[in-house]
Amino acid sequence: MTLRQVDDNEYVEEHGGDFEDFKPGMVIRHWPGRTLSEADNTWLTLLTMNQHPLHFDQHYSAGAEYGRVLVNSGITLCLVGGMTVQALSARAVANLGWDKIRLKDPVYVGDTLYATSRILDKRLSRSRPGQGIITVETTGAKSTGEVVIVFERSFMVRCREGGNPAGDRRPADANTVSDDRPTQES
Repeated sequence: MTLRQVDDNEYVEEHGGDFEDFKPGMVIRHWPGRTLSEADNTWLTLLTMNQHPLHFDQHYSAGAEYGRVLVNSGITLCLVGGMTVQALSARAVANLGWDKIRLKDPVYVGDTLYATSRILDKRLSRSRPGQGIITVETTGAKSTGEVVIVFERSFMVRCREGGNPAGDRRPADANTVSDDRPTQES
């Protein structure tokens, strides 16, 4: 937990980080994990209009390849991604996107998932002075150790220091090839 003092005896709990807080190679274990329930899977599968019976029809699923209901992979992505927000992007300006999403092992009702993230890269935004882009690789695994999902995510954060904060790998005015416009808040 990080506390920031705002008055003589008053503190604010802070989550997430600024550009300067992230270093390529850092590994963050996110906590707590989350056990998926049947209600989680059924409600979210139907809410997203995924009508494949493999996600909510026990009779159908019993005769399919895995022999039981599978948790919708969209839920797995959202849940594991959500686990990272408190430590990584709780103060982000915007979520910029996900890339290289790979499903590694099926998830079933009753599985407990945990997430770990590794900072891959950080750079200053070319179009948004005073802000930087962090890219992470997140791995979601069952409590038994099987990796179920791996993905990359990029998000924009504020810099505590203007211009070119220490630790950035490029000058503040360097050209970039990616479009770093925010697409939605994180």
